Amino acid sequence: MDTKPIIDTVSLTIKDLPASLDFYQKNLGLHLHSNNGGKALLGSAEKAFLELVENPNAKRYRSVAGLYHFAVLLPTRVDLARILRHLIEMQTPLQGLSDHGVSEAIYLPDPDGNGIEIYRDRPQDEWPTINGELQMVTESLDVDGLLAEIDAKSNSFGEIPDKTYLGHIHLHVGKISNAEKFYTDALGFDLMQRYGNSASFLSRNGYHHHIGINTWNGTGASLHPDDAIGLRWFSLQGGDDLIARVKASDVGYEESQDGVFVHDPFGNGIMLK
Repeated sequence: MDTKPIIDTVSLTIKDLPASLDFYQKNLGLHLHSNNGGKALLGSAEKAFLELVENPNAKRYRSVAGLYHFAVLLPTRVDLARILRHLIEMQTPLQGLSDHGVSEAIYLPDPDGNGIEIYRDRPQDEWPTINGELQMVTESLDVDGLLAEIDAKSNSFGEIPDKTYLGHIHLHVGKISNAEKFYTDALGFDLMQRYGNSASFLSRNGYHHHIGINTWNGTGASLHPDDAIGLRWFSLQGGDDLIARVKASDVGYEESQDGVFVHDPFGNGIMLK
C-alpha cells in the first residue's frame, strides 16, 4: 500500500473567519500559515491543508450535495489520545467516537457545522477482511484504552504534530451509482467497500478509502449552491496520469496554473494537481 497523501487541501466557506480561526487553532491545534482577513490557510507546521474563506452571507442548506466531513490523519495512536484529552479539557462538543477496524476516530463539527474527523490508522495487516475483501465497521471507541496511551502528567497539547495530513474526504452525493462511476471511471479510484445502498468507499493504491460518498442528505440531493456553507473544493495529488485520464474522459474540466478543475456529478469541486 502506498501511504503517501492523496487529498492535498480542502477549501471551506465559513461565515465568521475570526471565530473559525479561534476554534481551529485553540481546539484542534492547527497551525496558522496565512490570514489576509478574508481567507486563511491552516494545517500542521510543515504543511497547510485547510483553506477557510469567509462569506458572512453564506447559508446552511439541507438536502444538498457537499461535505459530510474532512478527515485529519494523525501519525500515531498517542497523538489521537492527546488531542482527545485536549478536546475534553476544552469542553469541545463531539459528535461521535468510533472504531472502524481500520482506524480509530473522533467526530466533531466546526462553528459552522462543517464535519471533521480526526483519526489514526491501524497497520494494514490488522484491517478486518472477509475472504480478502475489506470490511470496515462502526463500533464504539475504547476511550479508556485510548487515553491510557498517555500519562496524566504528559505535556499539554499544543499544535498537531508534523506528518499530519488529510487522510480522506467524505461527501454527500445525490446518487451512489453516478458518483461511483465518476470516481472510478474518470478519476481511476478503486471501489473498496459498499455500505449497504447508501454509501461507498473508494481509494487509490490500496488504502482503505480516500473518498467516501453517501446519500445521507437524501437520495437525489441537489447540486451544491455557490453561497452554501461548507465545501468549496478539495484537491487531489495524482500527477500527470490523473490529469491525462480526466482529459481523455467525457468529463468537463477547466485548466489553470494550479492544475485542472472538475466537478463530480453533484457539483463537488475537485482540483487535480
